[in-house]
Amino acid sequence: MGGIPHDHYEPKSGGEKWLHKRLPVVGLLYDTLMIPTPKNLNWMWIWGIVLTFTLVLQIVTGVVLVMHYTPHVDMAFASIEHIMRNVNGGHMIRYFHMNGASLFFVAVYAHIFRGLYYGSYKAPREVTWIIGMLIYLLMMGTAFMGYVLPWGQMSFHGTAVITGLFGAIPFIGESIQTWLLGASAVGQPALNRFFSLHYLLPFVIAGLVIVHIWAFHTTGNNNPTGVEVRRTSKEEAARDTLPFWPYFVIKDLFALAIIMVVFLAVVGFMPNYLGHPDNYIEANALATPAHIVPEWYFLPFYAILRAFTADVWVVMLVEWISFGIIDAKFFGVLAMFGAIAVMALAPWLDTSSVRSGRYRPMFKMWFAVLVIDFIVLMWVGAQEAKFPYDWISLIASTYWFAYFLVILPLLGIIEKPDAQPATIEDDFNAHYGTAGHGADAPATTPAE
Repeated sequence: MGGIPHDHYEPKSGGEKWLHKRLPVVGLLYDTLMIPTPKNLNWMWIWGIVLTFTLVLQIVTGVVLVMHYTPHVDMAFASIEHIMRNVNGGHMIRYFHMNGASLFFVAVYAHIFRGLYYGSYKAPREVTWIIGMLIYLLMMGTAFMGYVLPWGQMSFHGTAVITGLFGAIPFIGESIQTWLLGASAVGQPALNRFFSLHYLLPFVIAGLVIVHIWAFHTTGNNNPTGVEVRRTSKEEAARDTLPFWPYFVIKDLFALAIIMVVFLAVVGFMPNYLGHPDNYIEANALATPAHIVPEWYFLPFYAILRAFTADVWVVMLVEWISFGIIDAKFFGVLAMFGAIAVMALAPWLDTSSVRSGRYRPMFKMWFAVLVIDFIVLMWVGAQEAKFPYDWISLIASTYWFAYFLVILPLLGIIEKPDAQPATIEDDFNAHYGTAGHGADAPATTPAE
């Protein structure tokens, strides 16, 4: 599928022509800013700029923090206190970085669920979706490694628990765990490795973000209707789209400003609300916290990890079939990573010919339950692994897999979708009135 027909950059002055022949950077910037964008995008399409801004924020604040951080088990905790107390503005830079990670995951979860609801993973955008999931995995890895660096109690013991999961892999698990830690236990080699990777991976993420943007600029943006932009002529495409600049840039900047007000309020008035108090205690291998929990954005998958215990029938069945190779601990690890894998496979699991959930009445109901299910998993992941939380996490985990592996494929077969608008222009006119009659003009075509 080719790009959307539109006017491309044409250099006018002699200097522009000279530069364009040698390095067409101005043309690339122009085509990026002026790309035709479906004019019916709603507020859920603001998260891209929030994610881009937050990635830049994390890289900039991270580089400054590294100037004052000491990656040594005897000095890491003290260097964090030095940043907080002695470096000019150090406490605010660290709080921006700490809470920036939370903003990053708030935005990425909204971005992912937006994509799941509006079918942004469907053809021709499968590669864009897969790249997005790779970015998400790298975000999780970067966030985990960053959580280790303060070398507090939760950092140290959380690292021991999470890296211990790799030890559950049959035959090679112990070797992988030792390779990850650089030793038989969490210590200086692990801190060196995680510090190095935490500094490197954001730049890898930035590279993948560029590829991600390139991918959807090639296929064009999805939109709330799921109807593609007409590409038969430039005139028809223009009736479905608006240039990204200034319309959507201003809209995105306005949304970013509102989100930044909330973010700055959190950083200014409750910077440690999303953290754990045990991480302000220096790491002590001989004193284990009563309840080890990861950061909030890992909790849904942590709940899935803990849900499948040895007394769950499916775990017992798999253990019996595998002759004990796949035990409860390894099954939990497979379930945790499998919960992310089924999201990545959504383009092939969704059998419906209708892209947008707006026109799928049964899908809306099941998807709403999925969103609630994710919130329940997040809540139960922070609770102790005992009754009734163990049962709640098992039921919620079961629904997560059932949605992607059973419900999504079946809905495409049994569901009768609602009528869709013929074009993006029709949907836009239904909401905002026909061109030339103003926003208050009566709708001409029902949108839903």
